[in-house]
Amino acid sequence: MDWKAIETLRLDDERGALVILDQTLLPGTTRTVELRTTDEIWEAIRELRVRGAPAIGVAAAFGVYLAVRGSTARRHEELAAEFGEAKQHLATSRPTAVNLFWALDRMEARLDAEAGRSPDEVKAALRAEAEAIRAEDEAVCRSLGEHGLGLLSRGWGLLTHCNAGSLATARYGTALAPVYLGAERGYGFRVYADETRPLLQGARLTAWELQAAGVDVTLICDGMASFVMGQGKVQAVLVGCDRVAASGDVANKIGTSGLAIVARHHRIPFYVFAPLSSVDLDCPRGADIHVEERPPEEVTERWYARRMAPEGVKVLNPAFDVTEAALVTAIVTENGIARPPYGESLRRLVGR
Repeated sequence: MDWKAIETLRLDDERGALVILDQTLLPGTTRTVELRTTDEIWEAIRELRVRGAPAIGVAAAFGVYLAVRGSTARRHEELAAEFGEAKQHLATSRPTAVNLFWALDRMEARLDAEAGRSPDEVKAALRAEAEAIRAEDEAVCRSLGEHGLGLLSRGWGLLTHCNAGSLATARYGTALAPVYLGAERGYGFRVYADETRPLLQGARLTAWELQAAGVDVTLICDGMASFVMGQGKVQAVLVGCDRVAASGDVANKIGTSGLAIVARHHRIPFYVFAPLSSVDLDCPRGADIHVEERPPEEVTERWYARRMAPEGVKVLNPAFDVTEAALVTAIVTENGIARPPYGESLRRLVGR
């Protein structure tokens, strides 16, 4: 299967729908779903039918467009009120990934810029803006791949956590973008994919898309990372992220911070791939990032034929953790590579 054939989401404007690949059904079933209402798109983001920080932003952009696409409003103020209601609702779907809010704010800025034009013209502008966000995400991920590939050598073993590939973006992925580009250019990478508890996004999604693309991938349990590193099988760790604070602290799927600590012990570089839309300069430190708490059922029973934990046991299920900047070797963005001190390098890259 050509990895470029994986289409995470797209707008079908003739049918008035956002078409997504339902990632909750992978790897067993490959099925697309048409979403038409704000509630349907909210549910798809919340329940991880579409996921990954960049893809969430794209879905939200199409979501607010679809919310007003069929509006009968005759004045800009009426259309803006409908838009605002949809934006506010979609913003509550996931709290940690800053791309969600970035995309919604960008769509609102386009709405405001179109004041004075007819409702139909405003709708067309919103559609164009949402399509631009999707196209730019693909270009950004390609750039991440090019920059990241320069940090890697042929034949390296790479360890990744969660899913930061094509399924998490419009195309290419973030942390997996250099893997795909390297595969096209004969780099011969060997990838070790953490299963990534509790949602198993490494086992279900990363392993699926890399295997489908013909990449040499080996699935390991999260607790095996130190053992594999100790055997000399890993030369670099590549992860995506959901938010980067101004300090360089990084929020990513739970388990990432422990992986960074282990990588430091084994003297292995730890690279974070972050579109600048994930960099939140208004957030001073990682401690200021709101970490989403997921339902306990995702740990105790969701992925099992039978419940795997005793009834009534208390469950802690944060979706993310924060990796301190001191553990991050470099942060790869579309504008270049940030290195410590991140307070300076991130601002410089954002300002380009």
